[in-house]
Amino acid sequence: MDVSESTPGPAGDAASESPGLPGSAADVPHTIDTTTDDALGDSDVTSLLARLSAQEVSASEVRAAAMARAQAANPELHAVTHWFDESVRTEVVVPADAGLAGVPTFIKDNEEVAGFPTTQGSRAVVDHPAPACSPIVASLLELGLEPLGASTLPEFGLTASTESSRFGATRNPWDIGRSAGGSSGGGAAVVAAGVVPIAHANDGGGSIRIPASCCGLVGLKPSHGRLPANPLKEKVPVKIAAQGVLTRSVRDTALFHALMEQARPAVGLPPIGHVTRPGAARLRIGMCVTASRGLPIAPETVAAVRATGALLEGLGHHVDEVGPPVADGFAADFLRYWGLLAFFLHHGGGAIYGKGFDTAQLEDFTKGLSAMLGRQKALVPDSLRRLRRLARTPDVGFDQYDVLLSPVTGYPAPPIGYLGPDVEFRSHLVRLIRFASMTPVQNVAGTPAISLPLGRTPAGLPIGSHLAAPFGHERRLLEVALELEEAAPWPARPGLGVAAEVRS
Repeated sequence: MDVSESTPGPAGDAASESPGLPGSAADVPHTIDTTTDDALGDSDVTSLLARLSAQEVSASEVRAAAMARAQAANPELHAVTHWFDESVRTEVVVPADAGLAGVPTFIKDNEEVAGFPTTQGSRAVVDHPAPACSPIVASLLELGLEPLGASTLPEFGLTASTESSRFGATRNPWDIGRSAGGSSGGGAAVVAAGVVPIAHANDGGGSIRIPASCCGLVGLKPSHGRLPANPLKEKVPVKIAAQGVLTRSVRDTALFHALMEQARPAVGLPPIGHVTRPGAARLRIGMCVTASRGLPIAPETVAAVRATGALLEGLGHHVDEVGPPVADGFAADFLRYWGLLAFFLHHGGGAIYGKGFDTAQLEDFTKGLSAMLGRQKALVPDSLRRLRRLARTPDVGFDQYDVLLSPVTGYPAPPIGYLGPDVEFRSHLVRLIRFASMTPVQNVAGTPAISLPLGRTPAGLPIGSHLAAPFGHERRLLEVALELEEAAPWPARPGLGVAAEVRS
């Protein structure tokens, strides 16, 4: 199977391999909401910090409450791979004035935490305790965050639903029969379920924004270089990975980035500052509701994005409908690169992850991507050249517009199993392309983008709207995000939006 066959047009498999797009929920879903009258309550990060400062609650009480919620919910959520204890802090000095002191969180299980294993969501990886924290984990600890455990991801984060043969399927708190998205699905699930108000996430092709969209959260993928990077992820031919967090409110995401910037200013990037109010400028916004290569987008997703565009126009912004920001060939180039990363894992996993790495235990999707790349290796150099050219010209699509608006995914959260590890490779790949074709552009370009949970299916399943900005302009995104949140607040907890119609 070549890449062109894997990314067909309307007449090909991507449009016709199953009867209709998944994602619409016709029945009232089974939700998970752990919120209760304990020390954590229904606080987001900002309100929790105020309560901690006023000594209404203590950090130990908040940690105990969050841990109790996590351990009670995880048998159904399947969002935690292993639990941490107080020894997480042994190598990190936390300043006395740490801005997020006492706030509980989870760390995605593809970043090293000293003294604990990093599984990458794979049976192929042996559980060796990490000798030190990765740069982003050390930074999170320095801010005072209190990690309770490691959150799930699909094997090596290679697909967009957090389901693995090692840990099972992570459930979406808005409907446990549906995916939490991926690859940061475990973090999204614990935040959406009210276990913690913030969770670590990272994004190599949409892995912050996709679970944010599926789980009704705010997910900002920052510019390349904005947050500390994992050295291993920076050794690849095209740098696509970005670190970040998932939250329930824009003000929490803005606060996190302001505090991180104070602690570790990003060299060569415009400062974000602490964004606390909408911007005064009225923006030129390009709205795209079509996917490349004629890939289908679910009607409720299109309706949700158009509703966001209408809301922005009503707020005084200028909105034009535009086409995709890159040519159709981008999809094939990115897919070859994704296959190249799987090829490195398949054939070099031992060198990357150490003694005991067992290639035989890799999932079929990882091995299938690797095999696809092997058949396409002659085309890889040209694909890499084009991707690197895009990375050198990151502001493509912004010559006439300040912000680009689009769907996050092709359809709302799919059913559990639709992108699971047992799905035959070709079907899995076609489904993945249909679901997650909108977000990788910003990873290659290194530009910031945010998912906001502004839409709903008729049964209340979240639908994210995707806003992207030029390189270094996170402040612009946060300002418009705050404006949208004030104009059209979203339900903060599962169940609160059930039976809400998609805004029109």
